[in-house]
Amino acid sequence: MKANYVDLHCHILPTLDDGSASLAVSLDLARQAVLDGIGYILATPHHLDRHYVNSAETVRQAVSTFQAELDRAQIALKIFPGQEVHLNGHLMDHLDDLLGIDTGRRYLLLELPHEMVPSYVDEVIFQLSCEGITPVIAHPERNAQIIAEPQRLYELIKQGALAQVTATSLVGTFGRQVQRTAKELVKCGLVQVVASDAHHLPKRQFAMTAAYHELTKIDPILSEQFATNARDLLNGGNVSVQTIEVPRKKRKFWLL
Repeated sequence: MKANYVDLHCHILPTLDDGSASLAVSLDLARQAVLDGIGYILATPHHLDRHYVNSAETVRQAVSTFQAELDRAQIALKIFPGQEVHLNGHLMDHLDDLLGIDTGRRYLLLELPHEMVPSYVDEVIFQLSCEGITPVIAHPERNAQIIAEPQRLYELIKQGALAQVTATSLVGTFGRQVQRTAKELVKCGLVQVVASDAHHLPKRQFAMTAAYHELTKIDPILSEQFATNARDLLNGGNVSVQTIEVPRKKRKFWLL
């Protein structure tokens, strides 16, 4: 299989977070990625969450070291440095140490808390936009509040944010509720790119080929559009955004 997918969210670097405990594990993940048709990975260790701090320089050095190991093992995979930046009220204080999806930091992979969408996210999106940065919200389909109240993501996208759906969410690995939400967000134009969010953990495999197949079933044009968007995000280019629609009304209860 020719490896050419761009994966913009992957915890493949060894020992930096919960993604991989060793170099051997990371090399195994890399082989799995290539088998799944991936040729380029943005390594995105957790940053500024409750457990991990991975500075820009730490990630750059880890990528350089790991790329040398990949080349030595003759694994045809190109790695780029990034971060999955966790939303917090002091995010702008750390701006100088944040890695973008692209080298010019036009785009930033931003993780919301899993349980809710904090009210201050609107202000953070505005502050980032003032710095010329567009946040790409990671895996919104797995956020408990967005599952129950998907119009909250609609509001964020209207403010200028983008969003990334997880491959395993689209194929049903996280269960039917998350899968339904993922597909609904895709159909409403509220996500623009698919990525693996792969870890060496149960239910956290790559599944990119299968996810692109699911996109094709939703709309034949989406597979090519999402693949192009992934390349454009990595290169800091313009991203194709569909007309967005308001999703269904919220449910009475949203806590998982």
